[in-house]
Amino acid sequence: MSIALGTPAPDITLEATSGTSFNPAAFKGEQVVLYFYPKDATPGCTTEGQDFRDRMDAFEQAGTRVFGVSRDSLRKHENFKHKQGFTFELVSDPEETLCRAFDVIKLKKLYGKAHEGIERSTFLIDREGNIAAQWRAVKVAGHVDEVLSAARALNAGR
Repeated sequence: MSIALGTPAPDITLEATSGTSFNPAAFKGEQVVLYFYPKDATPGCTTEGQDFRDRMDAFEQAGTRVFGVSRDSLRKHENFKHKQGFTFELVSDPEETLCRAFDVIKLKKLYGKAHEGIERSTFLIDREGNIAAQWRAVKVAGHVDEVLSAARALNAGR
């Protein structure tokens, strides 16, 4: 079951880096990119975060805030954010509350063993707090540019 386009973002508050909290429903009046990734400091997740980092000026020009979400602890998030020079916040969801609300926890296989994990997914939330776009089973290469293009188009249409 996917979260439907046009529906309100879930009203769930979690801790984020820099001593902040995050609730997607609290950002009415702003566009928000919420990207879910499996694990801090892994190759694909690092590349994806770096791609967002490297385009933050463009996202800001498009009136869009960016947040990353994984099940990692705040301590791991702070280390990952600092080491990579991320200028956006990372949200810690160890209980998978936000992950399950966005339906990104999927059965995966690693070395022939099944386990539940985060399916790399991204959501664009409009200024009214509704889901405007979603990308599932994301491949990192070129993804951030696609999200930026959608954020620019949404911002231009307001």
